[in-house]
Amino acid sequence: MTDQHGELDAALERVIEAARHHLAAVRAAQGRVDDDDVWQAYVALNNASFAYDERLLDAFGEVTPWDVDSIDPDEADERFGGGEGAEASDPHPRVISVRQRRDYRVPSISALLRAAEAARREGTPEDDEPAPVEGVGEAVLELLQSGDGSLGALDVPELEPLDGVVMVSEVGTPVDLESFDDDDAVGPFQPAADDRLVGRLDEHPFLELDDDHDHAGHQH
Repeated sequence: MTDQHGELDAALERVIEAARHHLAAVRAAQGRVDDDDVWQAYVALNNASFAYDERLLDAFGEVTPWDVDSIDPDEADERFGGGEGAEASDPHPRVISVRQRRDYRVPSISALLRAAEAARREGTPEDDEPAPVEGVGEAVLELLQSGDGSLGALDVPELEPLDGVVMVSEVGTPVDLESFDDDDAVGPFQPAADDRLVGRLDEHPFLELDDDHDHAGHQH
C-alpha cells in the first residue's frame, strides 16, 4: 500500500506540474489561436489528470471531478497538425477562403433609400443629424453596416434576391487587405495561382415546384 500511495502522490505532482506548464503556455501564447505549445501542454495536462484519476480509483475507489479520456499524443499531432513534420504530411493548407456573391433587383429605389436612411438614423446619436443616403450602392452599404455585416442584412423587402454563388477554396496565405486599394473591386477576390477550388454552391432563390432537377448547388 505504501508503494501505491507513493505512486499516487507522484501522479498528483505530475498533474500540478502539467497544470503549471499549461498556464505558462497559455500566458505565452497571449490569445493566439491554435498555438502548438498550448495544445501540447493541454494534452500533457489531460493525460496527467487521467492517470491520477485512474490511480485514485485503484487505491481508494474514488474519482476526481475531471471527466477526461486519455489522448494519444501521436494521434493528436496528426489530427491537429501540432507535431514536427505534420505540415509536410498534410496535403491541405491551413487557410480556407470563402467567396460569396449574390445579386439583387431593386423594385423601388425610393423605398430602398428610405430603408437605408431609417437604418442610418437608428445608428446616429440623437443630437446629430444623419447625412442623407445618396444612391442605391450607398443604401446597400448602409444596410450592411447597420446589420451584422453579412448578406443576411440584405434580406429586406426593398431588395429582391437574384442568383448567387458561394465558392470555397484552399489557399496558401490569407488575404492581405492592406495590399489593395480601397477602390480595388477585383484584387481581394482574385484567386491566386496555387489556390484550389474545393466546391461551388449555386444559389437560386426562385425554384419551380415541379422542377425535377436539383439546382441548389453542385460540387466540383
